[in-house]
Amino acid sequence: MKMATRMPPFARQIGFDGFAAWLAENGFDAIDTPQLTREIAKTCKQLGLALGTSDGGASVLSRDAAKRRKGISEYKKSLTAIAKNGGHTLFTVLGPDDASIPKAETFELFKKVYPQILAHAEKVGVNIAIEPWPGGRPYYANLGCSPESLRLIFEACPSPNLGICYDPSHYVRLQIDYQRVLHEFGDRVRHVHLKDTEIMPEKLYESGNLGEAYANSYVCGEGWWRYTIPGEGEVDWNYVIRRLEDFGYDGVLSVELEDHYFWQTPELQQEGLLRSKDYIEQFIRQR
Repeated sequence: MKMATRMPPFARQIGFDGFAAWLAENGFDAIDTPQLTREIAKTCKQLGLALGTSDGGASVLSRDAAKRRKGISEYKKSLTAIAKNGGHTLFTVLGPDDASIPKAETFELFKKVYPQILAHAEKVGVNIAIEPWPGGRPYYANLGCSPESLRLIFEACPSPNLGICYDPSHYVRLQIDYQRVLHEFGDRVRHVHLKDTEIMPEKLYESGNLGEAYANSYVCGEGWWRYTIPGEGEVDWNYVIRRLEDFGYDGVLSVELEDHYFWQTPELQQEGLLRSKDYIEQFIRQR
């Protein structure tokens, strides 16, 4: 397995090339990229960094038919660019353009557009990895964030090119058994995010699971939960790595840094990335 990261805030300050160089200098093996271009692919090759996921796609879950058609065209272009430049996985969130749309309706839109997108993904040989982020308050509108939703998605689109970005932090905050998710959908893992979640019972007592109403204690959290670097939350990472091995996963493990305590400065962000890498590497068997 290869150690990578998504781009934290300081990466945008120093630019992609500067961040990629920092990763290579600090022992990372891979990188998740913005929309993949020839220039980005060239930089990664020169630095010896493998490609993780690449951002791309477009807004296709819309009631507006013209917007859906345009989005499908843009989505196909993103998939083609990833294949052309040596990538293999597009990262996506299944969110509607209007968060107030009921999930059942969003799923009907998904069934209209994603078979076309998956047909093109199969043609060019690129996977699509669904992130289980539920979306923002108050609607939490995204699909693919629970076993209920994933079962419907894979029944509607059984293509092997459609899979999940396994990120246990989201399941922990949603009170979904992240280990059972991995057992049920382990063969659908196309990418992994290294992010954890801390649960704070006292704050859960104070505000309930709807979260804080009068404060905002953490950059990424709702009071009773917050995202953390691996090893500082609820996830048993040794268990996760062993089960990924059982399913034959040998891809990229990517730190997604959203920890309040490693967020405020570039130096803290760098420390958070390095701590995450060091913690996870103890569980990766050398081959």
